[in-house]
Amino acid sequence: MHGWEMSIAYNSLTMVNTLEDVDFESINKQILDCHGRPKGTTAKRERFLWKIPVCYDLEFGIDLEEVANTLGLSQEQLIAHHTSHEYTVYGIGFLPGFMYLGGLPGQLEIPRRKEPRLHVAKGSVGLAGKQTGIYPQDSPGGWNIIGSCPTPVFNPNADEPCFVKVGDRIQFKQISKGEYDLHKIEAEVGIYKPEKFKLDA
Repeated sequence: MHGWEMSIAYNSLTMVNTLEDVDFESINKQILDCHGRPKGTTAKRERFLWKIPVCYDLEFGIDLEEVANTLGLSQEQLIAHHTSHEYTVYGIGFLPGFMYLGGLPGQLEIPRRKEPRLHVAKGSVGLAGKQTGIYPQDSPGGWNIIGSCPTPVFNPNADEPCFVKVGDRIQFKQISKGEYDLHKIEAEVGIYKPEKFKLDA
């Protein structure tokens, strides 16, 4: 479909076309026709599991200690829970490349901070409600920060600015401060490649 940009989330689809006039009735019918098709009759795209490195040092995990205490866990238990699950990418938004990751284990569910911060650093990994996510750039934010990812999840200069797609899965991999520094340098010079594994359809 020429000129369309689409963004999907948990139960919504946003479509924008700035290149041509839109016949709402026609487009609406096409969407409803697609939605009503039996499963298995539409094309399926490849989905991937991405292994994303995270350093949980307190230098980065500025809320890690408080979150662990609130949840009645040790910091090691919290990290073990966070890294042992695969999270589904249900939506990308709020900021370009911000992935809303569902499937957070119940032991880690915690409300957003009562007072959002005016500045959350790029790469910060947070918890909020039933979700976890990575801040793709410096921004305000109210999630509980437990670590940092040294590699960008959004690059506006790349052919595909966000390499992850809705429907993919994410699993976090704990790394040391030394590994964090190394991956950050690798990302800056363009040689870091995230681990990915093809998922069954």
